[in-house]
Amino acid sequence: MNRMKMWPHGVLIILACAVVGAIGALLWARYERKAEASSLPSAARIERVEGQVGVNQGADNSDNAQWISATPNMPVSAGDRIYTKQNSRTQIGFTGRNLATVEGNTSVDMLDLSEGRTQVALREGSAMFDVGSISSGNLFEVATPCGAVDFQKPGLYQIAINENGNAVATVFNGEAQIVGEGGSGRIQKGEYLSVSCQGGSQASISRVEPSQAGYQVDNYYRARYPKNYDGRYKNYYTYLDDPYYYDPARFQSSYNYVNDYIPGIDDLDDYGDWRYTSDYGYAWHPRVNAGWAPYEAGYWTMDNPYGLTWVSSEPWGYAPYHYGRWAYASNEWVWVPGSTSAYPTYSPALVAFIPLGNASTAWVALGPSDPYQVTYYDPSWQPVYTYPSNVSVDRLVNVNVPGAVTVVPTYDFGRVIDTTVITHVDPQTITTVRPVFDPLRVDPLRAAAFQTRAARARIDVPRQVIQRLDTPVIVSTTPPNPRFRQDLARAMRVEPVSDRGKREKLQIADQRGAAPAEGNSQGNIAAEQARERQMADLAKQAARGDRNARQQLQDLRKQQIDEHNAQRQAAQAQGQQVSQPVRPQDQKQMERQQQQAQRESARQQMLQNQQQQRAAAQQQAQTAREQRRQERAQQAPARAAERQQVLKSQPQPKAAPPAAAPRAQPQVNRGQSPPRAAPQAVRPQPQAQPKPQTVRPPQTQARPQQQKAQPPPGQSKAPGKKHPNE
Repeated sequence: MNRMKMWPHGVLIILACAVVGAIGALLWARYERKAEASSLPSAARIERVEGQVGVNQGADNSDNAQWISATPNMPVSAGDRIYTKQNSRTQIGFTGRNLATVEGNTSVDMLDLSEGRTQVALREGSAMFDVGSISSGNLFEVATPCGAVDFQKPGLYQIAINENGNAVATVFNGEAQIVGEGGSGRIQKGEYLSVSCQGGSQASISRVEPSQAGYQVDNYYRARYPKNYDGRYKNYYTYLDDPYYYDPARFQSSYNYVNDYIPGIDDLDDYGDWRYTSDYGYAWHPRVNAGWAPYEAGYWTMDNPYGLTWVSSEPWGYAPYHYGRWAYASNEWVWVPGSTSAYPTYSPALVAFIPLGNASTAWVALGPSDPYQVTYYDPSWQPVYTYPSNVSVDRLVNVNVPGAVTVVPTYDFGRVIDTTVITHVDPQTITTVRPVFDPLRVDPLRAAAFQTRAARARIDVPRQVIQRLDTPVIVSTTPPNPRFRQDLARAMRVEPVSDRGKREKLQIADQRGAAPAEGNSQGNIAAEQARERQMADLAKQAARGDRNARQQLQDLRKQQIDEHNAQRQAAQAQGQQVSQPVRPQDQKQMERQQQQAQRESARQQMLQNQQQQRAAAQQQAQTAREQRRQERAQQAPARAAERQQVLKSQPQPKAAPPAAAPRAQPQVNRGQSPPRAAPQAVRPQPQAQPKPQTVRPPQTQARPQQQKAQPPPGQSKAPGKKHPNE
């Protein structure tokens, strides 16, 4: 009986457990999709391209036809390879604070670009890494065939493979750790470490030579900030005194409104303005012509695994097209960047496509209130929807904005989009079509999308270079294999360092010269910085005409040059290598710059001599003018007395008789007395007195003859004769 009563309760308990399990599985699936979406690697931005730069998005490096020409604002993600040919250069933005400049004949592979982790591989060539921000626990690593270099602090670093095949890590500012099969070691600022890829060879550490370090830092900043760099970092110690003078996060307002994980935000201040809107807060408005709309200047390309990706032709066109949303407020387009506290999620293009049949293709920018579906594709280009899934929308907020919908013929979809290919359709036609987020679901769009890769320009990479790019590299930790590229580590030839290499200390031959301790090195740097500040103060005083300050400035400059030359000669006498490995073309460029610097120094010396001569001449002229002024001041009383004496010695003219000067008779009115004649003043006649001899002060030697030939006024030319009026 009791068993029969327990039976329905047991069924209810089982059903409840099943329901709870189903709900838990559903929530777990949603959480797993959301976690997978957040774990999707981000993308880096190719900022500038000089010369021939290729990008291979195949990850296996087997097909030369996969190397396409890189363009500015092109995204690169995990598994992509970058190669710069000779006399070429490219700049890469990993985030808004972390950058790299890749020199010619250099390969850089993207291993991991996820949140808090940046791993790249450098197999040959040289690259400069500008790390502006790295949080505790984050990883920024450059893998090489000889070991992995981990940047421990923000700073400026150079990683290179020299002609001997050794990896050379230079720390201009910051701190780095290198980990290889031979062990691990650290490098401080002002040092460089050379590690051989042969296991039996020792590593060596040396100090950077200040003049060459200044040349390399100056060269980097001149290329990185061509608009506002003033050449101050030619002196390496000036750079160490304030290495973050040009950090855009210090003076650009965009970093106050955009998460600094987003690459390309340092271009926003140059091409637009931030404005407060009532609906979205602070938003960015580009300086564009009337009638402009987003996603109208650029081209589409297929990027594995993100699919159809927008590459803008506008110089600022990276962050506003892969993050945030576009809104139309107060009759103008503004970009709403989103939250600055949450980690931003990269998107290939924040648009919705509007199928218009086989003849035309259209798209429109998503607004802040429009949904978006995070999607990636497997190797067969089948979509994998992460979070949220099954998103559909009937209406978009920007569809009704005039000119917001971009329509192009389908046969022009693969070319560069501009105003010459954009067409217009009836707005009623657009409102009747349901937009889609996945363009590969629509057959005409899918066919047009795969044609975009064929339309991109190719770059030829020699076979021997491709073979060298397959050289294995060593990493401290294996990069994660994303679900869409399970064989990423194998395809990129990544080998993790052994536990023995992590545990043991790297055997390093110390070649840092005579500096016995780190404290003395820091003292030398501090002394040099103090001298630089003193030279700057003297330069200001010399510009105001202070000759003593000018002489002291010249003495300090000569002292600085002599000390640097003495350090170089001492290092060469000891047989030390005082500089980083330099390529032949860089050596020639350095020699040309040194010759130019010598010529400039000679020219500056000549100009200083001329300025000194002009200053001396001006001083002499000023002294002469002052002397003449004093002489005139001394002569003024004597001249005044002389004029008074002359006036007294001259007789007054006699009064004319009344007959000779008839006067008009005044009219007398009745009742008035006639006016009386004014009394005539009787002036005494001056008596003849001897003329006093005037004693003149000495005159300048410019007019001696004129003084003798011209007698003073009132004095007769022939003594003894009287004046005609006397």
